[in-house]
Amino acid sequence: MLAVRIIPCLDVADGQVVKGVRFSNLRPAGSPAELAGIYQQQGADELVLLDISATPTGRKTRLEWVKEVRRKLGIPLCVGGGIGNEEDVRRLLEAGADKVAVNTAAFENPELLERMATNFGSQCTVLALDAARSGDGWEVVIRSGRERTGRCALDWARQAVKLGAGELLLTSYDRDGTGGGCDLELIAAMRKEVSVPIVASGGAACPEHLLEALRSGADAVLAASIFHFGRYTVREVKDYLFRNTIEVRPC
Repeated sequence: MLAVRIIPCLDVADGQVVKGVRFSNLRPAGSPAELAGIYQQQGADELVLLDISATPTGRKTRLEWVKEVRRKLGIPLCVGGGIGNEEDVRRLLEAGADKVAVNTAAFENPELLERMATNFGSQCTVLALDAARSGDGWEVVIRSGRERTGRCALDWARQAVKLGAGELLLTSYDRDGTGGGCDLELIAAMRKEVSVPIVASGGAACPEHLLEALRSGADAVLAASIFHFGRYTVREVKDYLFRNTIEVRPC
C-alpha cells in the first residue's frame, strides 16, 4: 500500500490565506509564505495554493504569491485559480508550481486538459472538481462555487481522466468549511469511476474525518481549517492515522 498524502490547502485572496464556509464568509488565516513554511516543518507531504479570487474577477493567478511560497518549500506545490490557457499553466510551472489544478477553464474548454497532459505531462495536470449534491448524485460547480452547471460530476471526472488529467482534487461544495465530515458517499462513488489518485477535500474538522475519507477511497486528503486555526498539526494528524493502520510518510 502506498503512503497517503496529507495536504494543507492555502486559499488565497488579496494576498492573505482565507477560509470560509461553502466558499463564502471568508476570514483571514495568515500569510501564504509563512503558513507554507510552518506546514512543511510539521511534515506536510504537499501543498495546494488556490487563488480563489482570480477566476471570479477575471484575472490571472498572482505569480509573486507562487514564487514567495515556492521559496519556502522543498515539497511539491500544486497551484490553481485564474487559469485560462496553456500559457497560464506554463507561467505557473516556471514560477515554481509542480502541478496545476484547473476547474472552470477545463469545464468550459475540456481540450485544455488534453493539451496540458500532452505538453506538460499528466503528472502535473490536475482536475479540480467541486461537486454539489443534486438529487441522487452530484453536479459540477464552477467559478469558485458561484455557478452550478447541471453536469454530473462523475461523468465529468471520467471524461477529464480520458483527456489526460492525472489527478483529481475532489471538493464537496456542501461540506466545505462546515466541519461536518467529508462526503464519504461522493468519495466512494468517484473511486469507482476513476483510476487516478483522488485528493479528498471539504468538511474535515478532526483526524477521524480524514481517516474516514481515506477508508472511503481517497489517496490523499486536503484540509484547511483544522490546520489554519490551530486545531491540529500535520504531525498530529499523521500520528493518528498511523495508529489506525494508515501508511503515512514520516514527518
